[in-house]
Amino acid sequence: MPITISRRNFCTALGTSLAAVSSNLFADESGPKPLRVIAYNIYKCKGWPNDRPLAKRAVAEGQMANRLAMELALHDPDLINFSESPEEEITQKVAELLGMNHVRFPSGGNWPGTLLSKFEITDSQNAPMKGERPKELFTRHWGQAKIKLSSGEPLIIHSAHLYPGADPTVRLKEIRAMIESMKPDIDAGRSMLLIGDLNHRPETDEYKLWVDAGFVDTFAEVGVGEGLTMKSDDPQTRIDYAMAAGPIANRVVESKPLFEGAFRLNTNDLESFALSDHLPQLAVFQSH
Repeated sequence: MPITISRRNFCTALGTSLAAVSSNLFADESGPKPLRVIAYNIYKCKGWPNDRPLAKRAVAEGQMANRLAMELALHDPDLINFSESPEEEITQKVAELLGMNHVRFPSGGNWPGTLLSKFEITDSQNAPMKGERPKELFTRHWGQAKIKLSSGEPLIIHSAHLYPGADPTVRLKEIRAMIESMKPDIDAGRSMLLIGDLNHRPETDEYKLWVDAGFVDTFAEVGVGEGLTMKSDDPQTRIDYAMAAGPIANRVVESKPLFEGAFRLNTNDLESFALSDHLPQLAVFQSH
């Protein structure tokens, strides 16, 4: 008699093997492994468009954490930033499936952030600005974490999702507050990443503030093409970034949006859905 397995049991079995797959699939024993970083606005894990029957079914049956983890595992990430996180139990499940540590950054509104790391997270702070956070700032999220790479090198990560909209006034205030907080580490020449949905394009005043502060836009440095990250059916704009400052900025070797697989909406299939309306931004750095 043939053996059958339910969808639920299949997802459970899949989950138990994902961490091993992500750890070993791309293993390279010839030398130190590059650092692979992904910034991804995950649209609260609703699927996009979220009104399609298959997206609703995936959410109702609790499939989204498995689907997200499986797709991310194909790119062997060491660090992942989520903007617009869903309930914490979902992102914790993704972290567990990928064998990663997990820290959540509460939102000033209803759009928390999440950082997943294969390395030890030695410290984390939410909105670490000087003084009390004004209510109008960081209604999405901003958090800082420190990790220790396998080489022992410390790395500071700023996970961010800035204020949306055409008017840059609030966003500029957010960026100036962030740079003020970051300045001691920038001046000390420490390796630092800024990853997330920054909600501004490269030709803006907001972008210029980052560059003037000492950040390198990894896609502008080594990317090919326009690097558009939104939307996932027909990308028209670039608002998701992996930026770097300090010594690690000199080690970037690859940067691109992941317009592929389940991250991309198949416009020829009106039943299909993508994991989000954004595309993930991948950046790869040579080891120290």
